[in-house]
Amino acid sequence: MNTKYWVALSSIEQLDSTFIQKIYTHFGDIEHAFNASRNELSEIEGLSIKKTEYFLAKRNNINLDTTLKEVESRNISILTFDDEKYPKLLREIPTPPMVLYYKGDLFSCNLEKTLAVVGSRRASFNGKESLKKILKGFSGTDVCIVSGLAAGIDALSHITAIETNLKTIGVIASGFDFVYPASNKQLYQQIIDGSGAIVTEYYPTFEPLKYRFPQRNRIVSGLSYGTLVAEAALKSGALITANVALEQGRELMCIPGLITNPNTEGIYKLLKTGANLVTSAEDILNALNWELINNFEKIDNINNLTIDEKKILYTINIEPKNFDEIQKETNLETQELLMMLTKLELGGRLEQIPGDRYLIIN
Repeated sequence: MNTKYWVALSSIEQLDSTFIQKIYTHFGDIEHAFNASRNELSEIEGLSIKKTEYFLAKRNNINLDTTLKEVESRNISILTFDDEKYPKLLREIPTPPMVLYYKGDLFSCNLEKTLAVVGSRRASFNGKESLKKILKGFSGTDVCIVSGLAAGIDALSHITAIETNLKTIGVIASGFDFVYPASNKQLYQQIIDGSGAIVTEYYPTFEPLKYRFPQRNRIVSGLSYGTLVAEAALKSGALITANVALEQGRELMCIPGLITNPNTEGIYKLLKTGANLVTSAEDILNALNWELINNFEKIDNINNLTIDEKKILYTINIEPKNFDEIQKETNLETQELLMMLTKLELGGRLEQIPGDRYLIIN
């Protein structure tokens, strides 16, 4: 199994994605890359000598199976660059993460309609309200909101997505042993429990160090067809992400704000250099040339379901619910509901998640 070689490489803190990408591209096989000799590695053009020596020194101390088990024991899923399921958009960026660790259901998210949202950690009331108004325009559709799970605009974008029945992906700047900021602990769990997925390129034990946040930003924009900037000062992480999105060839959009607000200085700089001005969800649809599919319409279009089965799916379409909650809303008899839930589960329409709740599988 090749996964253990990918994980072993990613567990060496001083090796970034660029190093792993170079050796994998050169050998075309991750096992060969991991076991390559000093002479073989020296033939790779542009490979850091210092990092090569560090890798060779660390490699022999890694227990491949133990390193992989450390990830699996935490119920973390692994997606490697050579996997056919690896997100195609992310594969296109100059330095894609070679390993993606994730919790939740990444593939319940529509990776064909991903919108990144970035902005200030200390957003104004006006900025927050404007963002909520725009995102609510996508309510109940197949758009997926991607952000960085930071305080402020990031957290608000995830929360609004959950409240409006949108899937959301949170990209974090550490391994899963850390929740940063701690105030987002409940939000982390909500996303994992049925609202999307949390992803990171970092091995579980890696801390949320300062330099990892700009690295995280390239994944936020890299996963997305377009990036929406809600508020950004002239020197801010949001502005860095906006520039990265442009470098990746992605559509850039900005929400205008009060010109007296320092957090809008970056916004107007971007607008003056060609970013799309956004005041509604429709502006985003036009910029990205998207047509929306409503989740409730998708349920109506499933012809082989009975009216009661559709009623069950309607009930849990907004958020996962347990048996008692479903029964209360559908008024179905216990035995009848049990049979229908089993049928829908076997038919791949829904699944049980922690907490004995039921979740629609898109």
